[in-house]
Amino acid sequence: QAQLAEFGGGSVRPGGSLSLSCAASRDTYMSKCLGWFRQAPGKEREGVALIYTGNGNPFYADSVKGRFTISQDNDKNTVHLQMNSLTTEDTAMYYCAAGRPRGSWYRCILEDVDKYSGWGQGTQVIVSS
Repeated sequence: QAQLAEFGGGSVRPGGSLSLSCAASRDTYMSKCLGWFRQAPGKEREGVALIYTGNGNPFYADSVKGRFTISQDNDKNTVHLQMNSLTTEDTAMYYCAAGRPRGSWYRCILEDVDKYSGWGQGTQVIVSS
């Protein structure tokens, strides 16, 4: 079972920025797909951004490309998500989770929600004017 702890989130006006962090145990962090999913009220959970910690390759949902940046800190076994140019559509509960990459290219598949584990209580992001 993946061991993860989420930090960050909060409330911001449209166009603002927030950051999230996800701290993992060493075993959970090493050579995994680690990152963020979100769930808005009345909607299904969706992948937002993942990073393969084995080589640092990021994977983003189309809706956040160019606005969100995921990064890793190998010394702290932590993954960060910088969220810029936030819109009301980004309002959701954000969850960190870990999973395994797919294929010889070690791709992290955002649609593989059910294949991820370590779901915590999540952290709320509210974008509102």
